[in-house]
Amino acid sequence: MRRALLALALAPSPALAQAAVPQSAPGTAEVRICYNYGCMREALVRIHPATLARVSARLAGAGDAAEERARLADEVGRLYRLAATQTPVGADRSGNFLDQGVDGRMDCIDHSTSTTRLLALLEARGALRFHRVVEPARRTRMILQHFSAVIEVLSVAERIDRLPPGQALAGCNCTEDGAVIGETEDGDDRPGQRYVVDSWFVDNGEPAVVLPLAEWLNGGGPNVQ
Repeated sequence: MRRALLALALAPSPALAQAAVPQSAPGTAEVRICYNYGCMREALVRIHPATLARVSARLAGAGDAAEERARLADEVGRLYRLAATQTPVGADRSGNFLDQGVDGRMDCIDHSTSTTRLLALLEARGALRFHRVVEPARRTRMILQHFSAVIEVLSVAERIDRLPPGQALAGCNCTEDGAVIGETEDGDDRPGQRYVVDSWFVDNGEPAVVLPLAEWLNGGGPNVQ
């Protein structure tokens, strides 16, 4: 009985326990990041609204789909650097062998899952104007498999649907009421063209590798293992 009373006296009150839990600012986003291979471990990463606003502002400066992809590669790297302040993934290195056995290492399953979640967060916040996020892709070479996050180029009509009411689409070949006369994209930026956003190829915090899905499926990307 005496031990029980002593334990009760030393236990923090519910009010103090509640105060000890960090409170997230309104608008804070939460994303689960995988690590230690095959999503063996997951940790919650909180992204402050001010950080999200800065990411969105940098992406908003893109004038076309190609520039949005280039900026997106940088932003994915920045978000992984942020994740490294809250999880062990700062130890992650390109490929699978440079960080073998280290807590926080990430294989392509960890990266494809986590990067897709980060991209989906940006899309849900309206930060992607030229692309949508689709399911991760898989490539197979001999007995080896590799996965990556994937984005797809939007059509002009789809881009218009994402605009705030009353806002016109710059450079759109449209009628006065907003109807699309013809697609303005050409080459690799045609609607439906897919690109991988592959953060497995680089060390934590470096810009992700972005390249056409067809090229990636054919073995494209840095020579890392």
